[in-house]
Amino acid sequence: MQIVDSHCHINFDELAQRLPELLENARLNDVSHMLCVSVNLEDSPQVKSLADQHNHIFASVGVHPCYEDVKEPSVEELVAIGQDDNIVAIGETGLDYFRSEDQDMTWQRDRFVRHIGAAKEINKPLIIHTRSAAEDTMRILKEEGADQCRGVMHCFSEDWEVAKKALDLGFYISFSGIVTFKNATIVQDVARKCPIDRILVETDSPYLAPVPLRGKMNEPANVRHTAQFVADLKGMSLEELADVTTSNFFDLFPAQRII
Repeated sequence: MQIVDSHCHINFDELAQRLPELLENARLNDVSHMLCVSVNLEDSPQVKSLADQHNHIFASVGVHPCYEDVKEPSVEELVAIGQDDNIVAIGETGLDYFRSEDQDMTWQRDRFVRHIGAAKEINKPLIIHTRSAAEDTMRILKEEGADQCRGVMHCFSEDWEVAKKALDLGFYISFSGIVTFKNATIVQDVARKCPIDRILVETDSPYLAPVPLRGKMNEPANVRHTAQFVADLKGMSLEELADVTTSNFFDLFPAQRII
């Protein structure tokens, strides 16, 4: 059995300092591959280095919508970095109005559009972060032609109506530990309804550890708990869910599958 953690941040200090242990824990829990996701350009070389050193780790390039005091990405720079074979996606990118609903978020939307442009230029998928901004996120994805490159709605926490819009654009839906939370009934409903060939699982580690580890530091090994929970919602075995989500990952991302 193989499970892919489709979104983690193992370059963050609290995980990077125990990387050998983290990778061994993942192996012992059948986590065969993982995608380390970029949140700023400054740390992009570090993220790429992990993918260069480990053939079961992949990387992305992008600037998270919440990061303000960082280097602003141009389409040209995202394209230049993103052309590397070990860079399998552009992002994470998107919109996050959670703490900024009364502010002018034009800068976030402009940044988002540049990421979409870069993804279309090099034909690599997008990793989308959206929080308290679903309407604008989906509108911009449609207006900018993101269906040309596709992508994933990472750490999905919206309702079925938003999920349907993403699916209509050819996007995948990725479930994090949030889906295991007792009060996450809306997300659980999406997991039940989502076509099995469009589902991914992730940790978003070091954040959002799934039940029964909620409140602890998360790591890629724990994606197994999320996968089991989603499998139960879908009436499948863990092995079946692992097989299909692993296939989905490699269908979406231009990565070489190393067994």
